[in-house]
Order: sequence, then C-alpha cells, then structure tokens
Amino acid sequence: MLLSRVFRPMALSGQQWLSTSASSPLKNRLAELIPAKQEQVNKIKKEYGNVVIDTVTVDQAYGGARDVSCLVCETSLLDAQEGIRMRGHTIFDLQERLPRVDEEPLPEGLLWLLLTGEIPDSEEVQSVSADLAARSTVPAWVQDLMKSLPKDLHPMTQLSIAVSALQRDSKFAAAYSQGINKKNYWDPAYEDSMDLLAKLPWICSTIYNHTYFNDRVVASYDPNLDWGANVAHMMGYQDPKFVDLMRMYLVIHSDHEGGNVSAHATHLVGSALSDPYLSYAAGMNGLAGPLHGLANQEVLKWLEEFKAQNHIGDTVSHAELELACWKTLRAGKVIPGFGHAVLRQTDPRYICLRNFGLKHLPNDPMMRLVAGLYEVAPKVLKEQGKTKNPWPNVDAHSGVLLQHYGVTQANFYTVLFGVSRAIGVLSSLVWDRALGFPIERPKSMTSEWIEDFCSKQKSS
Repeated sequence: MLLSRVFRPMALSGQQWLSTSASSPLKNRLAELIPAKQEQVNKIKKEYGNVVIDTVTVDQAYGGARDVSCLVCETSLLDAQEGIRMRGHTIFDLQERLPRVDEEPLPEGLLWLLLTGEIPDSEEVQSVSADLAARSTVPAWVQDLMKSLPKDLHPMTQLSIAVSALQRDSKFAAAYSQGINKKNYWDPAYEDSMDLLAKLPWICSTIYNHTYFNDRVVASYDPNLDWGANVAHMMGYQDPKFVDLMRMYLVIHSDHEGGNVSAHATHLVGSALSDPYLSYAAGMNGLAGPLHGLANQEVLKWLEEFKAQNHIGDTVSHAELELACWKTLRAGKVIPGFGHAVLRQTDPRYICLRNFGLKHLPNDPMMRLVAGLYEVAPKVLKEQGKTKNPWPNVDAHSGVLLQHYGVTQANFYTVLFGVSRAIGVLSSLVWDRALGFPIERPKSMTSEWIEDFCSKQKSS
C-alpha cells in the first residue's frame, strides 16, 4: 500500500454519524435552530454580499477574510504570478544564491536570510549549524514523555505535545516574569526560537520511529551535519539524494507570508505575548487541519484511487489521462493539488520538486503519472472553466518524492511540513516582538447586526 492507514478511523457518512451520536434536550434544540440560521446567513450573503461594512464587504466578513490586506509579515510575500518571495527573493533565486552542501540550498541559510534580510556566506551558515547543534539536547523527561505516548496517537498531536512540553524551559516566559523591557522582547524570543528549531529534528524523528518502527533508536544529533541532513539522518535515512531532497523540502515549505493558518495562528497567539513554544504549537494545531497541512497526503490518496479506477499502469498516454481527468470532473469530484487561493501560475515550489523528480527518479511510475498530469490537467480544468487557477501547487508533487525514498507513512507528512514551517513562523515571530506589534483584536459582528446594517444601507 502506498498510504499509511494507521490513523484512518472507520468511515461513516454524515447521516450515519448523526444516527450514532448521543442526543440530549440541548443538542436536539440546537439541531432545530441550525437550519434557520443557515438560511439567514445564506440570504444575507446572497442579498448583501457586496455591501461594504466599514472597510470590508459582507462576503469577506463571512468568507474567512479572503483578500483582506490587514496583516504585516516581514519575512515573505506571496505574488500571484511569481509565487512566494522570501525577503524579496524567489524560490529559484534561493536555489542559486544560498550556500549549499550538494545541489540544494541549506535551511540554515534561509533562516539567516529570513531573520536578517541578507544572503549569508558559507561561514555564516556554518555558524548557524554549529549553534543549532549546541542547542539540540532534549531534556530526558521530554524524551520519556514522547516514548510513553500511544503509538496510534496522530503524529501532529505528538508534535504539539512535544513542543508544549519544551515550553517549561522558555527563556521568553522567564524574562517576561522578571520584568524585561518590552523593547528587548525580541532577544528571549530569538533564544526560544533557536532552541526549538534545534530540537525539532529529534522531535520529528522520535515521532517517526516511535509511531511506525516500534521505538527504533533515534540517532544522536550529528554536529558534523547540517540541520536538514540531521532530520533525514535521525529518521533513519542515509541516501544522499533523500538528504538533499529533505534540504529542499525544508526550504520551500518554510514560509508563505502571514495569512495562512499556521503562520497566522503563530502570529495571533504570539501577539498575546505567549512564548514561541506555545505560539508555534498553536500554529501546528492549525497546520494539522485537513484544509491546510494534509493536502499532499490527500493528493497521494487520490493518485492511488485514480490509477485503480482508471486502470492506469506504469505508463499512460496523455490522451488516456485526459479522458480520466474528465471522468473525475464529470463525477462531481475535484483533481487535488491543482489551484491555489492566491497563485495564478504554476507554483514555483512545484517546479523545484518536478525538476528534482525528473532528474533523480524519471522512471518511477508515480513520478510519471504526476508528470503526465502536469501536462494534461491544467488544459482540462481550463476547458471546464470552474477553476481560477488550473496550475499545480506544491502539494501535487511532494508526497510522491517522499514515497519514492521510503517515507510512505502519509499521516507523517504534515510533521515534516511543520518542521519546515518553523523556520518561517519563528523568524516572523522574532520580528513581531522586535517591532512591538500589539495584540491582535479584530472587530466582530453578529449576523443580526450585519442584516440590520445592510437593510438600512439599502433603504437610505
């Protein structure tokens, strides 16, 4: 099997779930009220969607603040055409300019760039690697805690527990309790962020080996290896190509401006002056949601089903793929991994992964399938006309490469995503504290208030 089924509960339809859940007078009354409220909200959006309330439309208020420009993120900016720019540099710039060991840039170089805005040299990157190695020891009680967790506990829950446990040693929390001047908040925030980043390879590999390999011994952090190589090494992988893939994976998934759930949750919780451990744990709890961090494993699941349902072998023609894509769409299903909330071109992160795959595993059957879909699916989606951006995003490819090198446990993929995302959200958090950003507190409204406001606007 290509996908891990360890954490997939027995599937129930919506009606089956309702019929098996307990009822009570309170729940019964709630069930009676919900349909009317749903109808009210749908009516408000239909009649008043374009009405402006202060500075946003009704649609934006109900639609998750989509396209509302009201956040500041110093580390990166998402361009609809060029993709993510980290401190002004495209993904392709980073591949060319950041120091490297083999073919791919080192995550430590990106960390330097995100924190300073400057491209580091090799000596500066080596100093970051050495600093992380010196901070990498995990307290024995946290090690015991992680080994005591149930093996069927979801990997992202384990990640959240480990990070929250490490908060015991937060330098930010200690400094705040001692009355540190707020202009210096950035200093202990930086220290916590570096301490946490240094321990993530151990956390990541412990979750992997505890969950899937019956507590296989985790290798010690090797100070002679870079941070990304330690992630691969401690997980139990030695293939130099996989190590280089891991470096790339950790760089390209690291930051995606401030409005995505994991970045925004980290920023939001940090705005209350929660320390970096608690803030990052909040971000990871958001990343665990199926609409954010689970996309690449959902793509793999779909590819597996797509092959089976359409009787696709190791090789397939573009014509066969086109027919299969239309069959999927006409069945009322989506082609996952294509489209993005902001991007309107092929995700540059996808291109990086595609180039790596074409170079190092061109004959892998799943690689061939993904490469074929890249040529066919956008054309089909354009003709269908329902997708604003028919081009593939990063999730359309990353799982296939991980699977090729033996990381077949799809439920674990989000942990790797979270380790990467730490570089971006923690760098941003340090700058939040350096710039004295206040607690985040947007104004909210009730549906009744919105309806009353809009009706008065319409009649005036």
